[in-house]
Amino acid sequence: MRVGVDLGGTKIEARALDAEGHEVFRKRIPSPRGDYAATLAAVARLVREAGEGTVGVGIPGALSTLTGLVKNANSTWLIGKPLQQDLETAIGREVRLANDANCFALSEAVDGAGEGAELVFGVILGTGVGGGIVVRGAVFAGANAIAGEWGHNPLPLPQASDLPLRPCYCGRSGCIETYLSGPALERDGGEAALGRYAERLARALAGVINILDPDVIVLGGGVSKVARLYEEVPKLWQRHVFSDQVATRLLPPRHGDASGVRGAAWLWGGRIGR
Repeated sequence: MRVGVDLGGTKIEARALDAEGHEVFRKRIPSPRGDYAATLAAVARLVREAGEGTVGVGIPGALSTLTGLVKNANSTWLIGKPLQQDLETAIGREVRLANDANCFALSEAVDGAGEGAELVFGVILGTGVGGGIVVRGAVFAGANAIAGEWGHNPLPLPQASDLPLRPCYCGRSGCIETYLSGPALERDGGEAALGRYAERLARALAGVINILDPDVIVLGGGVSKVARLYEEVPKLWQRHVFSDQVATRLLPPRHGDASGVRGAAWLWGGRIGR
């Protein structure tokens, strides 16, 4: 059995999959925000409830290739912590960790909306904004473990409505995350601001297409439930993509908000590369 855990800023979810990938356990609890020790205890408790098996955990941020400590997490109480070692001690099993967007992309590439595609870019549009890259069924983590972190690139071609550039928790200003996260959409006015949001998303994804040229882009996170994005954004990104046509498909996740946690479980079934 494979146990997957999605360690998010607002909730922690665990699911267990049997050998055929069928779900046999599911539970979600609130995240103990700001409390590292309580976070470890909560994850360990969920894993014990899920039962025996391999353990994969999707986290906001990544493990530094230099120190092995958590970096780039919008759940800032995880930053600088030896999370993998501490979880293995708390759970009593080997643990595989990966960025939550990588887990999401892996799930959708294995048996989701991107199944059969050579290159899948998975997008998280939730409390934060992130991305994950899967090539031929393998997560591409990158030399610095930041592949796909488009949320902390600057928003391309800022317009008058984007100014002044918004400050980000990372210390920079104008990050894509500050415009495309769920909280950012709510602050802009929710439904009334969706046209502006779609245009910003199109600009941001056009940059990804120009570099990666993915077969499929799958949206995840709470904002992925906005149906009109899948029709509007591909029309809008055409003007920014350096091609006479754009074959890239923009799709909703087949596994919905369960995709990230399923991908964490698949860390023991898929491959992780550079």
